[in-house]
Amino acid sequence: MQEPNRRVAIVTGGSRGIGAAIAKLLGASGYSVAINYANDQAAAQQVLAHLTSIGSRSVGIQGDVSREADVLRIFEIAQRELGPIRALVNNAAITGGFARVDQVDAASLTRMLAVNVTGPILCAREAVRRMSTRHAGGQGGAIVNISSLAARTGSAGEWVHYAASKGAVNTFTIGLAREVANEGIRVNAVAPGLVDTELHAANGEPGRLKRVSPSIPMGRAATAEEIAQGVVWLLSDAASYVTGTILEIGGGR
Repeated sequence: MQEPNRRVAIVTGGSRGIGAAIAKLLGASGYSVAINYANDQAAAQQVLAHLTSIGSRSVGIQGDVSREADVLRIFEIAQRELGPIRALVNNAAITGGFARVDQVDAASLTRMLAVNVTGPILCAREAVRRMSTRHAGGQGGAIVNISSLAARTGSAGEWVHYAASKGAVNTFTIGLAREVANEGIRVNAVAPGLVDTELHAANGEPGRLKRVSPSIPMGRAATAEEIAQGVVWLLSDAASYVTGTILEIGGGR
């Protein structure tokens, strides 16, 4: 049974790290939350259990955002189970691994761009089709794309390829924001800097936080919850005149 007074949000890649923190904070802020995940069902179930414990309606939906059929299914299930979509957080992404450009192979590059660039565009397309006042039943909404400070710094010697994908996300954010600004939809991005999640160990460098933290003016990595705060603010009515903005949360880096 739907609860029409609760805004419905979809969070892609919502089972771990920044995505999980965003989903939990959205639930605490009064949203019903659809958590998309690619493979880690157990982690998604933990987030769903937390949302249930705080009284937020939620649903977990497995799907690969780079595949159009999966994206369609994610939105169809979320709307059927929770109600009209009013918020989208494009968080799902992969790094392609630590590598110099002269070490990157075409297969991993193609996969990374499919998830990090094609995925957000497909998800935003479906969100606009449901939110835009140009379309029947559209009541507006908000989209937040998760970018990275790497889009500005370039991440030389680590993952220039990943940084380039996030540069594409920034450009897409600005363009889409201007395209739908008069249709009741705001589109922004959050660009985190160094964040204390399992991403670094998963990509083969568990000591990266210790190595990089001294280069940050605030002297430490962000928590996932600090990134989530910026995302939820951009989705909220408190940011009603904010669109086309890339909000950097990087400790001054």
